[in-house]
Amino acid sequence: MNVWIAIGVTAVSCYAVKLAGLLVPAGVLERPLVRQLAALLPVALLAALTAQQTFADGRALVLDARAAGVAAAAVALMLRAPFLLVVAAAVVVTAGVRAIGG
Repeated sequence: MNVWIAIGVTAVSCYAVKLAGLLVPAGVLERPLVRQLAALLPVALLAALTAQQTFADGRALVLDARAAGVAAAAVALMLRAPFLLVVAAAVVVTAGVRAIGG
């Protein structure tokens, strides 16, 4: 039963956050600082999520094949490769490192 309470609280919280966003006056959203934060926040959150998924395993930090895949993707991005090639490079390197036991 505790799981359903958590689901209900989460649903109500998500709705409340969305409602709060809709109630923000338009003048506040037009401020330059708010515009800059709105542009940078998704990138920062995605970077944090990527780092957490790559280097964390429960409560421990790990350095395994996932890190090699992210490094390969970073190199491909620096070389200005197309997105599909970036993803493919990450997949191939991660699979290769796992195959050799890394």
